Amino acid sequence: MLHVEKWKIYLTILLCILGVAYAVPNMLSAERQAWLQTSLPGWLPNKTINLGLDLQGGSHLLLQVNIKPVLVERMEAMVESARSDMRREKIGFSDIGATDNGITFRLKDVAKDRDAAYKIARSLDNRADVRIDNSSGIVSVTLDERAMDDIKAQIVSQSIEIVRRRVDESGTKEPIIQRQGTDRIVVQLPGVDDPQRIKDLIGKTAKLTFHLLDEDAMVTGRSGPSSLKLPLREAPNQMVIVRKRKMVTGEMLTDAQPSMDQQGPVVAFQFDSIGAKRFCEVSKENIGKPFAIVLDNEVISAPVIQSAICGGRGQISGGFTVKETADLALLLRAGALPAELKVVEERSVGPTLGSDSVASGKKAAVYGFAIVCVMMVAFYGLFGVFANIALVFNVAFIFALMSLLQATLTLPGIAGIVLTIGMAVDANVLIYERIREEIRRGRSVLSSVDTGYRQAMSTIVDSNLTTLIVALILFSFGTGPVKGFAVSMSIGIVTSLFSAVMITRLIVIAWLRKSRPSTLEL
Repeated sequence: MLHVEKWKIYLTILLCILGVAYAVPNMLSAERQAWLQTSLPGWLPNKTINLGLDLQGGSHLLLQVNIKPVLVERMEAMVESARSDMRREKIGFSDIGATDNGITFRLKDVAKDRDAAYKIARSLDNRADVRIDNSSGIVSVTLDERAMDDIKAQIVSQSIEIVRRRVDESGTKEPIIQRQGTDRIVVQLPGVDDPQRIKDLIGKTAKLTFHLLDEDAMVTGRSGPSSLKLPLREAPNQMVIVRKRKMVTGEMLTDAQPSMDQQGPVVAFQFDSIGAKRFCEVSKENIGKPFAIVLDNEVISAPVIQSAICGGRGQISGGFTVKETADLALLLRAGALPAELKVVEERSVGPTLGSDSVASGKKAAVYGFAIVCVMMVAFYGLFGVFANIALVFNVAFIFALMSLLQATLTLPGIAGIVLTIGMAVDANVLIYERIREEIRRGRSVLSSVDTGYRQAMSTIVDSNLTTLIVALILFSFGTGPVKGFAVSMSIGIVTSLFSAVMITRLIVIAWLRKSRPSTLEL
């Protein structure tokens, strides 16, 4: 027992030094923390624990995804696809239209076109149920409930990803973005001092499309079945009629950045290879004709194509302010939302509440730590002091790992730390009680200590392993506060096992080698 490999000793000492070093930044003032993060290189200890919404304040938003218009749009897209395919195959049809979960149309010659129409209908969506009534010629393409649920889930998942990109681009640290129910998204933004800007960024759909103007319709002022009448951003009362067919879409953008030119602030963008090729072809065929840049069903600019635009680069101007160009560039980089989001609930947590919570958590941790230390000294004397030293390093390890992992500390997380402090000395209690038993049996001091550490190890590992499994299950299946509790508990269990076994063991070995006692007062 008195022999411990040197590498284990050096490794334990090194980990203790690193644990304290990475925990120290959390004890400094906000000004010093900011100085460390900007002045020191990334590999040095300069990170701190991120405080959650309940500790530092911020905004809590509950968003609802407006799925129905997207489903309608998808069914309309199926109609357009079916109409185009049947015209290409020269199939006679009529009465084509969208339903809530599919499309229907009537064949003029069922016997002749049945097989070709069935093939086209199946190609619209491989999950669709296709039925053809031979007597009436009506073809029904229907998506079942499971397929519709898959589409809805996909829309919500895409919305969550786009919201996450937009929030990350805005510079918000450690946001919590997760699904709630079937069509809602919870967004928690710790430390946000301008929640209205975040709401504006999240709420905009940001669907960017490029259309040619319908010049014939502009003369008459009436839009036809293949055109759209949209308002002009600079003059909302003035309407612009554009062709429905999209030249290029925002999905083909690879980058968008705010910039400046002679007209003022603009957004410079870059197309991918497909978008650049398509825009080049369309612009080459329509030199001298105006085209419209449409954002969320509003024409923000309608320039005339002066020459073929084949470089894949362009810019959007429209009387923007510098802030508007920065926000628009952010939205275009993050991508368009598949559906409109509506804020159905908004809560603000003030910094005063967060400060009170932190203060209460600190008091609980300090009181718990003090009581544990007093009880250990009262029950085990000098060995209790050894356990308390290990407990100090244990707390430092918890803060160091949470800082290194950039974990978010919440109120339940503080509860997990307080609980860990109480549980951290369990391993030492098991070891010390086993040592007492061996001493009562008449064994020597060295033999009793050696047996105590060896025999108690399996029990310590079992008890900590089962607790760790529960904490991991809480993290896997829990949300929000439950996850915060599970994170601090999991880290605390690992650090407690190391500090209670390795650190106290080295301290006891050092003390035994120096004092060589003949008896133990334990």
